[in-house]
Amino acid sequence: MAKIDFNKTFSSSADTIKSLSVFNPLTIRKKGRRSKAIFALAVVCILWGTTWLASKEGVKHIPPLQLAGMRQLLGGTCYMIFFLIKGSSWPKMKDLVPLLVLALLNFIFSNGLSTWGLKYISSGLGAIMGAIFPLWIVIISLFSSKDKMPAMAILGLMLGFAGVCVIFYDHLQDFFKPDFRFGIILSLVATWTWAFGSLYTKKHAAQFNPYFGLGFQMLIAGVSLLTVSSFDKNFLPFTEIPMAGWLSLGYLVVFGSIIAFVCYLYALQNLPTEQASIYAYINPVVAVLLGAFIFGEKLTLTLTIGGLVTLLGVYLVNRAFKKTADEQRVVLDN
Repeated sequence: MAKIDFNKTFSSSADTIKSLSVFNPLTIRKKGRRSKAIFALAVVCILWGTTWLASKEGVKHIPPLQLAGMRQLLGGTCYMIFFLIKGSSWPKMKDLVPLLVLALLNFIFSNGLSTWGLKYISSGLGAIMGAIFPLWIVIISLFSSKDKMPAMAILGLMLGFAGVCVIFYDHLQDFFKPDFRFGIILSLVATWTWAFGSLYTKKHAAQFNPYFGLGFQMLIAGVSLLTVSSFDKNFLPFTEIPMAGWLSLGYLVVFGSIIAFVCYLYALQNLPTEQASIYAYINPVVAVLLGAFIFGEKLTLTLTIGGLVTLLGVYLVNRAFKKTADEQRVVLDN
């Protein structure tokens, strides 16, 4: 019988407990910058996962485009006020076109349509659909880029869509329902516009303050979405919005658009980019689990397996592009 080294075992356990202490909010002020960044990243992983549930609850009480417009308008106003107080310079005239394009792609289309889609599909399914946008970037690059596509990216693409197929195995009957089909189409288009927005940001939006620019984009999107939604016969006067709708909206603005984003910026500034990006793989898991617990959404084996395979594919795609970027940087440095 093998002899157990209790000292080593207890030492290992103590180290594990000590490593988890960075998540203790009561002592976070005493921690170093890295510990605070890890705590901030954990906050992002949880909060951005819960915003799918808040949006799902919100669209039960407020028309989707109106909800998205109100969220962007309030969130964008907060960002604008913050950066104006800090004395940030206004974008130049040449920056207005990229800001308008990004507002259209990232917030009016992507956020607006994904919020609309949640009226017809579950929050967990919406979160998984939202996570696949890197797969569309690979497809776009296949047709638009002259560079050879990394094999890891191709593998990730195949795994990602295989995972999506597994997920929809449980929903084959649902495709006979027009509302479900419409929700899936809206969610798909939202991922396409987010992919195009990401590529556009990389090429055209490097010259202005991206965070101050974010406030502009949200403000433009908020005004646009509210204007469009005002022509909807279901548009609700603000005095008729129920308390549940206001609470959902408040959560989305305060926790989703402000607190979580500030935490993400802090994590991004103090952690490696690859480590900071893990939120994209955790958010859908949080949304699926909480959706099953709070809303009673189905948590099946095929959804679990399909979701994990999809996220693995997305991870491989992101990993492949990061590796390619690192190799190009080394070549340029030499």
